[in-house]
Amino acid sequence: MLYWADYAKIFVALVIIVNPVSALPLFVSMTASNSEAEKKHIARIASISVAVVLVLAAVIGQPLLALFGITIASFKVGGAILILLMAISMMHAAPNREKQTPEEAREAENKENIAVVPLAIPLLSGPGAISTTIVYATERSSPGHLGIIILCCLLVAFTTWLALRLATPVSKWLGETGVNIAIRLMGLLLAAVAVEILTSGLVVLLPGLK
Repeated sequence: MLYWADYAKIFVALVIIVNPVSALPLFVSMTASNSEAEKKHIARIASISVAVVLVLAAVIGQPLLALFGITIASFKVGGAILILLMAISMMHAAPNREKQTPEEAREAENKENIAVVPLAIPLLSGPGAISTTIVYATERSSPGHLGIIILCCLLVAFTTWLALRLATPVSKWLGETGVNIAIRLMGLLLAAVAVEILTSGLVVLLPGLK
């Protein structure tokens, strides 16, 4: 049985893996020539896109896995490995190829509207965020649980919108060093989340570990 403290942990985990802080410098640089109204529009569209992707993952994730014959335990192990790789990249403050490759970054520089691609997808709601959402959504098969997970996804999207709206002053206040420190700390927390998901999947696949 999951309690409110557990759902608070799920919300925090989703915020960490979406990691809007890491997107702040990119958002500032890519919208440098945009007006304030355009920046607001980009932030709004990006956050809405994040909400749509995460909610869809929560709703159709389990049926999609069942369609391909993938067990939840196997998906937990695979997703946890991906999340752990992302956490390691974050702890080194290195560009994360799971979210965006250098080729995609160069292509993004030529896009007129970067709100959906690459900002929302794959920078914010990439494979790691989608995997984590599916894992948590399948913890219990009840409408109430799914409803709270969807609420967590919407709150994450709101947090993302807030971070993007405050991107310029926050980036100036933190500076590059401050942003890197925040990313490293979130990477450490994300590694703990990955290990927790990994062990819960392994216990099911390998009952002898209990």
